[in-house]
Amino acid sequence: MSPINSINLSRIFSKLDKNGDGLVCLDELKGFLDTIGIIASQEELELLLGKTSLDSIDFFFFYDAITKANINKGSDYKHEDRENVFLENDLRKVFRVFDLNEDGFICCEELQRALSRLGLWDEQCGKDCKSMINVYDKNLDGKLDYEEFKDMMFDN
Repeated sequence: MSPINSINLSRIFSKLDKNGDGLVCLDELKGFLDTIGIIASQEELELLLGKTSLDSIDFFFFYDAITKANINKGSDYKHEDRENVFLENDLRKVFRVFDLNEDGFICCEELQRALSRLGLWDEQCGKDCKSMINVYDKNLDGKLDYEEFKDMMFDN
């Protein structure tokens, strides 16, 4: 997964902290994970994290751990490897979060709307959406198919 910078991680944290107490409870975290297509029960999250809420530092570490785990899994991807099959399925779910009209492609408008839902869109991002797509758009059709999206997510 492409790393998200600390400013955007802070935005995500603030958006998740709905009651403004400086903590993201597991229910809020689960809602976010559900939004991006990663399904985990509240019990699984509590077992994984060992606590019922995360402050911003814990949230950054959680993000960092997930990102590193996904990059490591993706870097030596083999279809027969069960863990990586799960990674592939999760990545397809994330792709569907961005592919709002379900046509198999992510266009600039869909990317902008998905980033907005995640609290990551601002006026500057409108310009960045096109450039983000252009960097990974191998066939130059102005949108990302799944393979191009996967390349973007695993670009280090």
